[in-house]
Amino acid sequence: MMGTWSGTGVASGRGADRPPEDRGLERDGVRLLVSTSEREETRTFRDLPMLLHPGDLLVVNESATLRASLPARAPWGDFLLNLSTHYGSGLWLSEPRWATDRPGPLPLEMGMVLDVGGISCEVVAPFPGIPRLVFLQADRDLDRAMERVGRPIRYGYAAREFPLEAYQTEFSRIPGSVEMPSAGRPFTAPLLDRLRGDGVEMARVLLHAGVSSLEYGDAGPTHAPVFPEPFEVPPATVDAIRRARARCGRVIAVGTTVVRALESAVHQGEVHPTRGFTRLYLGPERPVRTVDGLLTGFHDARSTHLAMLAAFVGPSRLRRAYAVAADQGYLWHEFGDSHLLFSSTAT
Repeated sequence: MMGTWSGTGVASGRGADRPPEDRGLERDGVRLLVSTSEREETRTFRDLPMLLHPGDLLVVNESATLRASLPARAPWGDFLLNLSTHYGSGLWLSEPRWATDRPGPLPLEMGMVLDVGGISCEVVAPFPGIPRLVFLQADRDLDRAMERVGRPIRYGYAAREFPLEAYQTEFSRIPGSVEMPSAGRPFTAPLLDRLRGDGVEMARVLLHAGVSSLEYGDAGPTHAPVFPEPFEVPPATVDAIRRARARCGRVIAVGTTVVRALESAVHQGEVHPTRGFTRLYLGPERPVRTVDGLLTGFHDARSTHLAMLAAFVGPSRLRRAYAVAADQGYLWHEFGDSHLLFSSTAT
């Protein structure tokens, strides 16, 4: 069952419509709101080394972003198809849209054959409980279509198209996400060098993020099922977490995707090496247990990410932080500002 957190009372801010580089900033020049149990503090992302301790562990997502938005054609006309998750053997979950700023539903029928970037795909079925998503069976590898005519997924708030490089992070290594694991975007090579020089360690997980568009009905996304996403927590990362705990270091997740991967790898109260698909929803009924801090962005009030954050720091703290962020003009979405939240027990 999904949680009951709906984001009610959480302030919304202005979305960033372009990368910070287009706003005259470096990647690590975005603002950083630091939330502790006592207060919120405004910093800059490049101040991160001053906020972490020697022995702390940053866990990052090494998934790279795909050109997953493709032109498509049905018997009745053209539309846009955003790929979401590949389940092997040409089977993809996808989100058909009329246009970047215009979601469905579209009049697709089961068994209908589509042209997707020059590749034939059959509509198999809607995803149970999420009618905006449909399964497609491709007769060839859609990677070729993505390479040839694909573009990064974007939504109506973006000012224009941006190159794929704008949607990659310093940690991008294994292609598979259709939307950027954006919490890692502000990191730069010099900043990572500073962190390592200060004794902050790094570890990697993998979670290929699917579509997270917010055009839901009135019930909101917290009442919708979660579709499976592939993930892996390798043995080296489990060892790094155990070492950090042994030296009383804090484990800080870079992004909600990292939290979902780590929490999906918990067995008998501990993180173990794990790979597979996860449909884990983190919220009031299933709180976060594996990290002491979470570095993320600012999320729309209808986003399921807020249920995780509310479970991590409590609804009142989350509302307080978002009120400060909105009042001080922080920017939302993947090109926006950053938010570092520490649990009430983190020191």
